[in-house]
Amino acid sequence: MPNISSKGQSMPDSPIRKLAPFATAAKAAGKRVIHLNIGQPDIGTPAVALDAVRQDTRTVIEYSPSEGFASYREGLAAYYRSVNVEVTADDILVTTGGSEALVFAFMSCLNPGDQVIIPEPFYANYNGFAQMAGVEVVPVTASLDDGFALPPIEAFASKINDQTKAILLCNPGNPTGTVYAPEALDALAELVRAHDLYLFADEVYREFCYDGAKPKSVMELPGLEDNVVLVDSVSKRYSMCGARIGALVTKNRAVRTAAMKFAMARLSPPTLAQVASEAALQTSADYFKEVRERYVERRDALVEGLRKIPGVKVSTPGGAFYAVCELPIDNADAFCQWMLEHFDLDGDTVMMAPATGFYATPGAGTREVRIAYVLDVSDIKRAVACLAAGLEQYPGRR
Repeated sequence: MPNISSKGQSMPDSPIRKLAPFATAAKAAGKRVIHLNIGQPDIGTPAVALDAVRQDTRTVIEYSPSEGFASYREGLAAYYRSVNVEVTADDILVTTGGSEALVFAFMSCLNPGDQVIIPEPFYANYNGFAQMAGVEVVPVTASLDDGFALPPIEAFASKINDQTKAILLCNPGNPTGTVYAPEALDALAELVRAHDLYLFADEVYREFCYDGAKPKSVMELPGLEDNVVLVDSVSKRYSMCGARIGALVTKNRAVRTAAMKFAMARLSPPTLAQVASEAALQTSADYFKEVRERYVERRDALVEGLRKIPGVKVSTPGGAFYAVCELPIDNADAFCQWMLEHFDLDGDTVMMAPATGFYATPGAGTREVRIAYVLDVSDIKRAVACLAAGLEQYPGRR
């Protein structure tokens, strides 16, 4: 039997989905599993997007242009200008999800063996995308003690060497929910300029900032027009995770040209999903206001409940819809699996994502989990009750 590739062997498991077989088994055993492991919101997709697909009259679902429909890119450019990001349709490449946008960015800008610095914990699939591109992830560790704020610039500077080619941020952050301070981004921009690095930014949670926080886009940083690559997606903004439509946005013509070659190789992004995404641009501001209010209510219920559990440590997220918390346990992977296999509270249990997969530093995040507050307050409160009871019974409690 032929062997699989070294890349296939070293591709990391997803901490978000790797426990899915245990959740399936728990459900088969009659348990109700409360899913807080994945950022799949229960918020309704805007009706205008769904209606656009229902009312589409085409008789053939043809390929779109490899860069995406011009009308959608024009609409996206108008949206970006409305949030103080000055771009044109020619700066935008429509992709099959934000994931593809980041893979295209890595493949277009970095060579195998190059290094990208990422503050950790970070979105777990960044590890996988880097593996696909043959790129080495160099972590800079953020701390729960200060709400996972952007680490000091000196920490980034200390990691830079001849192999360093880029820095990658997620703002607002997944898995932490942190919204980076504008002055911290300004300081990072100086470092990027000084070393002529690429600055990749995943800004898919832009609309979901709370308590008056306002995210600053890397596209607003002066003097970095040739350094910045923005990654975006409709998945979370419009609760359209299954549409798989994203965007790579850059003013660097060489990067855009290279990324377009990868785009042509995969032919086109999904046609009908672009129809829905273009229509979603008409979504009213009231939709986002209501959604933000619901997420704040959910966040507050989660944080308040967690802080009542002895030994649990959590900060208040400023954006997105995730929180990373520290638990009084020996190992988060073992605990999350145990909650599915061996625990229930009157038939209910909870599924979380072990935080180890959100770190690149070996051994980091061993006692942490990521919780996605994407369900109703009643489900979140029930999940917290399950967590509290589970911690009391878990054999590896510390």
